[in-house]
Amino acid sequence: MNTVDKLNFANKKALVRVDFNVPLDADFNITDDKRITAALPTIQKILNDGGAVILMSHLGRPKDGPTNKYSLQHIVKHLSTLLGKEVAFADDCIGAEAKAKADALQAGEVLLIENLRFYKEEEKGDEAFAEKLAQLGDVYVNDAFGAAHRAHASTAVIAKFFPTAKYFGYLMASELENAEKVLNKAERPFTAIMGGSKVSDKIQLIERLLDKVDNLVIGGGMTYTFVKALGGEIGKSIVELDKQELALEILKKAEAKGVKIYIPSDSLIADDFAETANTQYVETKNIPSDWEGLDIGIETRKLYADIVMNSKTILWNGPMGVFEMKKFEEGTRAVADAIVAATKTGAFSLIGGGDSAAAIAKFGLENEVSYVSTGGGALLEYMEGKELPGVKAIQG
Repeated sequence: MNTVDKLNFANKKALVRVDFNVPLDADFNITDDKRITAALPTIQKILNDGGAVILMSHLGRPKDGPTNKYSLQHIVKHLSTLLGKEVAFADDCIGAEAKAKADALQAGEVLLIENLRFYKEEEKGDEAFAEKLAQLGDVYVNDAFGAAHRAHASTAVIAKFFPTAKYFGYLMASELENAEKVLNKAERPFTAIMGGSKVSDKIQLIERLLDKVDNLVIGGGMTYTFVKALGGEIGKSIVELDKQELALEILKKAEAKGVKIYIPSDSLIADDFAETANTQYVETKNIPSDWEGLDIGIETRKLYADIVMNSKTILWNGPMGVFEMKKFEEGTRAVADAIVAATKTGAFSLIGGGDSAAAIAKFGLENEVSYVSTGGGALLEYMEGKELPGVKAIQG
């Protein structure tokens, strides 16, 4: 893999695409800086070599050009603290000011340029825009795995302007290595835990995993599409009525391939989608008409924990219930605890970004598993077997 380890960056200006799309509160304080800290090893490597770093990123989804709410200016102070040096800022990502500040950059210095998405050309993958960005540095590094599935100007198109000087950052490399470990080098038994609200969101991944896993554990809202398809009563639980045939097909394929599929036998149900709701445990196939399933039940938690504990490779993508509410977090917590325990006894565990990463963070267990992906959508697409434009651009 063509990583930054292949180059000594002395006297070079590295244009580094990072993913600093972090959540900010009403006062523009960063509420979760994981995406920033994940990029630090790559930045430090370049600086330690005696190079200079020009950082580019998007933040949020600005619709109408520059807006203060989405300015990367809000990141500068915290980034400076993390790096232990003052980070310079350019009020634009292209144009005279950005070019002048990049040109003036000395070895050991860092410049952050303004939000790429203030230009519609970024998301359109505009070549002329990519060329303007490329003029800021003499080496290109992509360390933005969270945006690797986007064919944007700064993630894919720009690489053509650095035919012999394009590299993966450490984060990109580790994301790909860990995904490969699960997909193609998994120790058995291999268990995939799939949660989230929709079967349709995960269908391609599920179908691909059926050729690789021993156990497929289902949770979250997609549970009720399976249960309904099997003739169960699911009350007012979330369901994709048009995906029942698909659910039955998955069960049939799994059986043919010798993969064990587990669907929650019991659920924690509520009479309202709220912390204040009345709750009870029932069989998942017998939910009363005015109630909805919001978490897996006690028996299912025990079973899922046992399956996880007897696994050597674990992939977790999607929560078991509405973990954001304390009342409905226990199922997700039980699975998280089991993954941590299995990891301690030698299993390899990959937490697949998105809501799973949010859940493991909520429980303070990020450092107790093998790897937590920073890219929900990118990881999903990579595991589905799709080519990621940001990866192809470096690998050629």
